[in-house]
Amino acid sequence: MGLFDRFRFSGIQAVENHENAAETPREEALRLINEGNQIEEAGQLDEALRFYDDAISKAPDLARAHMNRGNILLARGDAEEALHAYEKALELEPDYAAAHYNAGNAQAHLNKHEAACAAYEKAILLKSDFTDAHVALGNALEDLGRRDEAAASYQRALEICPDYAEVHANLGKTLLALGQHNEGTASLKRATDLMPDDMETLFVLGASQKSRGQLEAARSSLSKVLAASPENVDVNIQLGDTLLELGQADDAINCYRRVLDLVPDHFIAHNNLGNVYFTLGLFDKAFIWYSRALELQPDSAVVHSNLGAILKDIGQPLEGIKSIRRALETAPESTTARSNLLFIGHSLDDFSQTMLLEEARVFGEIVARQATPATSWNNAPDPARRLRVGFVSGDLCFHPVGFFMEGVLRALTASASASLEIVAYMNFVRVDPVRERIKALCHHWREVFGLPDEEAARLIQNDEIDLLIDLSGHSAKNRLPLFAWKPAPIQVSWLGYFDTTGVEAIDYLIADPWTLPESEEIYFTETIWRLPDTRLCFTPPDINVTIRPLPALTEQQITFGCFNNLNKMGDAVVALWARILAAVPNSRLFLKARQLYQTPVRESVIEKFRQHGIEPSRLILEGPESRANYLAAYNRVDIALDPFPYTGGTTTAEALWMGVPVLTLSGQHFLHRQGVGLLMNAGLPEWIACDPDDYVARALAHAGNLERLAKLRSQLREQVLASPVFDATSFATHFDTALRGMWMKWCDEQKNLAQTENDSKHGV
Repeated sequence: MGLFDRFRFSGIQAVENHENAAETPREEALRLINEGNQIEEAGQLDEALRFYDDAISKAPDLARAHMNRGNILLARGDAEEALHAYEKALELEPDYAAAHYNAGNAQAHLNKHEAACAAYEKAILLKSDFTDAHVALGNALEDLGRRDEAAASYQRALEICPDYAEVHANLGKTLLALGQHNEGTASLKRATDLMPDDMETLFVLGASQKSRGQLEAARSSLSKVLAASPENVDVNIQLGDTLLELGQADDAINCYRRVLDLVPDHFIAHNNLGNVYFTLGLFDKAFIWYSRALELQPDSAVVHSNLGAILKDIGQPLEGIKSIRRALETAPESTTARSNLLFIGHSLDDFSQTMLLEEARVFGEIVARQATPATSWNNAPDPARRLRVGFVSGDLCFHPVGFFMEGVLRALTASASASLEIVAYMNFVRVDPVRERIKALCHHWREVFGLPDEEAARLIQNDEIDLLIDLSGHSAKNRLPLFAWKPAPIQVSWLGYFDTTGVEAIDYLIADPWTLPESEEIYFTETIWRLPDTRLCFTPPDINVTIRPLPALTEQQITFGCFNNLNKMGDAVVALWARILAAVPNSRLFLKARQLYQTPVRESVIEKFRQHGIEPSRLILEGPESRANYLAAYNRVDIALDPFPYTGGTTTAEALWMGVPVLTLSGQHFLHRQGVGLLMNAGLPEWIACDPDDYVARALAHAGNLERLAKLRSQLREQVLASPVFDATSFATHFDTALRGMWMKWCDEQKNLAQTENDSKHGV
């Protein structure tokens, strides 16, 4: 059972004492039993056995003597002989409940669990309030894999003895094994309240709390266990994982390093240290720890998948794809690895839209096999009623998705008569001001981090959500597999991903006229539903950052800039930007990304540009900082350059808000055109290039007209705030209309289905 075994009732007791009496054989036997009891309690088992044997020689028909003799034999490990003794007792006294119970214990020791169950059930039939018999029956049923019945036995024991701590522990562990996590955790909590020093049960409770996303509670439980067992490897791993999820990276590192001090080749500790450094953005260190983990387990799908994500972030997407492929060789149905594959694939020209669609379909087939989709819902098909809309995301916080969602939700819920009731299903534990503001805008907020897909789907279906909207696609913290359970009658993909999910249970994908040409719809498993202007509406930052005059006017040189994630800057991007720098004398390129505070990454970027003749002095490379300082850094940029094929979204909106126009390269596919959508809606069509040569030409033209560039800078914030890119009120109207249209279509389908069924029933 592992480090912490389950409670087992010792099962040796149920002995009766009798008064010493006159020296007739039977009465002498009773005296010997009493004396044997006292000796047995003193721990002198061999001597006690001699007394019981003497009692049997005086009165062979005395069932109690045979049973007590069996107890000694069982305590000495002779279960076979003990069982014979109990059976003899039952021959003499068939209704002897204690003997049936102890016979069950002997059968359990002999691994005869069916026979043990029968014995315990007989004891309970004779004595319904026999608490320990109910407990022992539960143990035996667990050994037979009949966990539902075991849980029922434990519950009956607790009806008789509500404060039986060990039984609460047994019940909790059994319920966890049955997937009843809330009930199991509650039972374990009750057990630890009654037995605060039982570290074994407290560890199981902490691990359960962690798996359910109850991270603060898990940290408290596991910290207590660690204090009692600081060198326990399992406790350090579980607590380290909990602390990492809570964002307490230094403490998590301490836990994992403590494991490695105890077990230097501990695979999980190596992998999890990689996770910590990945979370911190220290990709070089993460790479080292993942590589060491692979030395210990070369075929680990988890580590190969993690390593693939790292390689993508340090600018080696091709190597990243190779790692993901290695992961899928070992675990072909890993949905995490397949999402990573799809996400990284968008950074590579080698991945055609046909290939991406095929990979997405494979993902969809896997999650469909793992789910049992709902086929009916309790949602009343009334086209005019208020709709319950659910948003599923791990990014409703300080994250690009949060930045886009906040203003939209505020507009959607602006009045008490709003036609939508908003329910958020949050799949992450981060707490920050953006999350708290978004939470306040929702009518209901559900935490689904740690919930299994089936349970989360059941929660959503019980909430009677009419339209369920995925905000993640194949990005991190997605819950796409739960959509395969079809918990809502209408399911939609929007915002956080720019391609098909491949999940057949998702009905629609929200786009707009600019970003998704009709010719591209063949690459989607979803039906495309277009909003009239834009599919993206950005929330103006809640930070007062003043726009300064065009820096080129005083610096006497043009500063191009890009604040996108560095993994979007592939070789083709570097080559094209180098052409621009070469064509604009004395110009500079300002890159700002989370990877750039690491020396190896900066050196790699410098080398890439050096290969195209661009000296390091023409590069400004900066790492991350506070959002206020990050936005203020745009005051040092004249023109922003959009990467490709993975164009910017949040960075484009932020640059425009800071008065910095963005030059984008139009592509054919959805992802390649998000810059097109934003700039067309911002009223900047002249900043959209149709091919690489046009991209360079437009950069030269805009950089060569400082007067026009300065004028645009002075008015751009006002211009874009009035545009669809920031107009949350208009966007909310269009969004509401789209959702209502999807709902009305479903209502019509239900009406037609009901009519068809009615006609069939009446033979029409």
